[in-house]
Amino acid sequence: MTNSTPLTIRVATLQDMPAVHALIVELAVYERAGDEVDTTVEQLMYDGFGPNRIFELFVSEWEGTLVGMALWYTKYSTWKGKCGFLEDLVVRDSHRGKGIGRALFNAVAQACVERDFGRMEWQVLDWNEPAIGFYKKLGAELDPEWLNGKLTRVGLQAFIAES
Repeated sequence: MTNSTPLTIRVATLQDMPAVHALIVELAVYERAGDEVDTTVEQLMYDGFGPNRIFELFVSEWEGTLVGMALWYTKYSTWKGKCGFLEDLVVRDSHRGKGIGRALFNAVAQACVERDFGRMEWQVLDWNEPAIGFYKKLGAELDPEWLNGKLTRVGLQAFIAES
């Protein structure tokens, strides 16, 4: 039996990490933050495949070439219990519009359903109209009430130093 589509979605391997890193950099450039990527290929290898694995990763191949990824992890909600958090969904610009993003999203959603998670969450930049449209087409709820808080590495260090 042959596959009728050139698309394959699979769990990432250690050997995929250089291509995954390139996708992360491509996303950062698209999100106007190309100089903010500190993560290295080696860090991805350790954090995704080391003894204390902290993320899971699906990748997409189009005709055998890695063209997309969905990096996600388990988080905990005090109200809903275990939940999936989709950190990044990336498809190379040259391969958008082929159903790859939906297939990657579906892979994460399916894993969340199989694990009986209380919900699946993600973030989208308020100016990223193509992504907002993509998620709305999937029937997703985009919550305008919650603000995201963060302390960067420098901010964390300054906070602790002042405490």
